[in-house]
Amino acid sequence: MNDSPGSPLVGVAAAYMPRLSEFTFEPGLVAAVDQHAAAVCDALIPAQRRATDLPYGRSVRGEDLSDYVLGFTDRLSEVDWVEPVGHDFATLRLTAICWLIREHDLLGRDATDT
Repeated sequence: MNDSPGSPLVGVAAAYMPRLSEFTFEPGLVAAVDQHAAAVCDALIPAQRRATDLPYGRSVRGEDLSDYVLGFTDRLSEVDWVEPVGHDFATLRLTAICWLIREHDLLGRDATDT
């Protein structure tokens, strides 16, 4: 599924997809992002669907992830979050969302190539 240009996934991908290139230089980042991606999947995918979806029981739908991103970024706005130089909970979560976007091809390969 390719989300529309107005999708919140497009904005998150534009801002945080480049952080995926940091995986090469920071092995600990891979583990942290993986944990955040798993948490997002757990929040999005009902238990009964997990058992039958692939890969690994975690098929993420673009519309579900878009709704999650809207709620998450709204909360960041409410608390006046400012992106730090390094990695905090929010940047790790947003980077994990980008990983999910890329792995599930939610915006199409051309839009997510890094």
